[in-house]
Amino acid sequence: MAKTLTLKNLPDALHARLAAAAKRHRRSLNNEAIVCLEAGLGAPVPSVEDELATIRALRASLGPHIFEPDEIDAFKREGRP
Repeated sequence: MAKTLTLKNLPDALHARLAAAAKRHRRSLNNEAIVCLEAGLGAPVPSVEDELATIRALRASLGPHIFEPDEIDAFKREGRP
């Protein structure tokens, strides 16, 4: 059964950050707090070494490619009117 979450005595800076995130994601303050709690408590924190290994594997999978300025401009404009 779901429980109630009451946000009391939040530091001003934390409240501002949470409110900004809620607005950005079009959620209520309480829903944003729940999402943040789930993200923070639900997933194990990977070690720095694991993160670096993941990043290096991703980079290696992409292969070498140098983008020309014209290609970058085209990517930026793709899908824009």
